[in-house]
Amino acid sequence: MEVSIEETGELSRAITVVVPEKDVKKRLKKAYKKLASEVTIKGFRKGKVPQKILEKSYGESVHNEVADELVQETYFDVLGDSDLEAVVHPDIRSHIFDDAGTFTYVAEIDIKPEFELGDYKELDIELPEFVIDESAVDSRLEELRQEHAPLKTVEGRASADGDVLTIDFTAKKDGKPMDNVHGNDYGVDIGSGKNGVEFEQALVGLNCGDETTKTIDFPADFSNQLLAGGEVEFHITVKDIKERILAELDDDFAQEVSADFKTLDDLKKDIRDKMVKEHEDKSSGDLVDVIMLKLMENHTFPTPERLVAYEVAQHVKQLEDTLEKQGMDMEAAGLDRDKLMEDYKGDAEKRVKGDFILKKIAEVEDIKVADEDMTAAFTRIGEQYSMTVEQVKQYFARREDLLPLMHEILNEKIVEFLRNASNITYVPAAKEAE
Repeated sequence: MEVSIEETGELSRAITVVVPEKDVKKRLKKAYKKLASEVTIKGFRKGKVPQKILEKSYGESVHNEVADELVQETYFDVLGDSDLEAVVHPDIRSHIFDDAGTFTYVAEIDIKPEFELGDYKELDIELPEFVIDESAVDSRLEELRQEHAPLKTVEGRASADGDVLTIDFTAKKDGKPMDNVHGNDYGVDIGSGKNGVEFEQALVGLNCGDETTKTIDFPADFSNQLLAGGEVEFHITVKDIKERILAELDDDFAQEVSADFKTLDDLKKDIRDKMVKEHEDKSSGDLVDVIMLKLMENHTFPTPERLVAYEVAQHVKQLEDTLEKQGMDMEAAGLDRDKLMEDYKGDAEKRVKGDFILKKIAEVEDIKVADEDMTAAFTRIGEQYSMTVEQVKQYFARREDLLPLMHEILNEKIVEFLRNASNITYVPAAKEAE
């Protein structure tokens, strides 16, 4: 077998492989013998059809099948012998059966970048100090009042902020019905923002039984891509209007929220504790972001283009899968696939680069995934999805399912190491703003 390697870019290589005639001939003979036992051709007994006859009718399909087999059987051996570390599946180009009886193909690959580690320990990091805002506690109390308030049917007035409406609606955009935007007996909590401020405010001032048309101009950054960036005409029928009967903020209200609380002060303490936990979770995420940003600044090396392209493709596929579950596709959601891929390319490059840096740190610091790490992960997943550890293990029984989980666990261990190795300072909010 002849192998030649051409450098086609800083991290790109083209591997040309020539499989000898004797191996190709043997493989083709085996394929045609198998085919002869499966097909029936008039004038020949089954299994006795000459190869020359089979070549006329099935030559192209047999050659394609054998080509795939030869690539699969030789590529990884060639890669191992070459000491090249490919980072993504190869693009197989120009595979042909030569006149000399040999088989030639070209595998285009991207290889792992080589780089020296820069600073990654003793990083100086500043994070904002957390101080509980009592006005935020009051806001949460008010939200709880809203959530626990009984509803009473409104009589003798139009709808207002804070009311809960039941409506039927359909929608049109550019005069065409929007099949994916409609609702029957649909609940709208005016002022909650759950259905968009624009839509909710359009319902203020309506009476029960009203049938009306409202045109709403949604901003380009509206959360629902079907509605974003254009005027939508809604035909609305109001079927019911209810108002909340708000309780007094006292000990009785606290006990209504949960039997765990005896007094209003108990409830407030619980709110404060949750705010601290939320801040700690957010702060942990912010810390990771800052660490990764500093690692990017301290390391300069090229990223494999094919690996970045793969990362982008996976991101877009996940979005397509999500839309499919909602009964939509890219076009229905008003999304441009090419623009999405271009917009995500920068983030994909950062993810790829960051992953190489983390793996390099893992090598140097000998950070590995141990059995106890896997057990802890299986337990965590089981608790999250109400599964036993054995059920979780069964779910990850296949190697292709287990590897991404191991990759995630390893990254968590590396990031935890970097956290502990960093110099973290919490600064007052005023200093942070300077």
